[in-house]
Amino acid sequence: MHSNIITKEFGKFKVQILPALSDNFMYLLIDNSTKEAAIVDPVAPDVVWDAVRKENVKLTTVLTTHHHWDHAGGNKELINSNTNDQLTVIGGDDRIDGLTVMIDTHGIDLQLGTLNIKCLRTPCHTTGHVCYYINEGKDGVVFTGDTLFLGGCGRFFEGTATQMYEALIKILSQLPDNTAVFCGHEYAIQNLKFGLHVEPSNQHILTKLEDIETKRKNNVPSVPSTIGLEKLINPFMRVENVSIQKVTKTIGDPIKTMKMLRDLKNNL
Repeated sequence: MHSNIITKEFGKFKVQILPALSDNFMYLLIDNSTKEAAIVDPVAPDVVWDAVRKENVKLTTVLTTHHHWDHAGGNKELINSNTNDQLTVIGGDDRIDGLTVMIDTHGIDLQLGTLNIKCLRTPCHTTGHVCYYINEGKDGVVFTGDTLFLGGCGRFFEGTATQMYEALIKILSQLPDNTAVFCGHEYAIQNLKFGLHVEPSNQHILTKLEDIETKRKNNVPSVPSTIGLEKLINPFMRVENVSIQKVTKTIGDPIKTMKMLRDLKNNL
């Protein structure tokens, strides 16, 4: 495994970080009161079932962020190996194996035990990408798949800079600053190095890079970040800042800034 398995506690619920493949993350979301659980992007079913048994929870739900094989490719095996009631498979794309609930509208609310899950449609990386937001009292988390990474964002495989601007600035940036961000891949170090390339004098990026380099030496995952931190360190969350627009020579046009930044990252 590329990272240690660790658990983050959030009052009414907890999130277990499950590494998979060479740099993917799956997440086991557990409602503490009912012991009902959901798994985000279960590409490695054996790892998922092992975690479910060790935590002694009932897996009822699959939260699929998008159809790419390294996120949804384990759905079929997970469903076939399930000995309990049928799993509810949630997603925003009919290319997702085993889909039972289609999220075709932004902002749909679902339940996991006592937890409310708000489904945020963020098309761009894929046309059917969905992020999942849980907010219980002072505790909030969002599973962002390949839309928002720690220090970066996903490639615009099936969408446009306008769509990524909508996803990052109009949707995810509006969540409370203390919202924990659980993304789809361990890309933090390369993303933060790109951030320093764009903003070499950004002390927040330098401090976070040093912190994460220490964590990674000890196999500790970089996640979670927070929405507030991303606004300080992530150039793609900072496209409305003049300091970023000067680099891309797109003053006053944050959408063009988004496109130029992504092109720059792709070509480095």
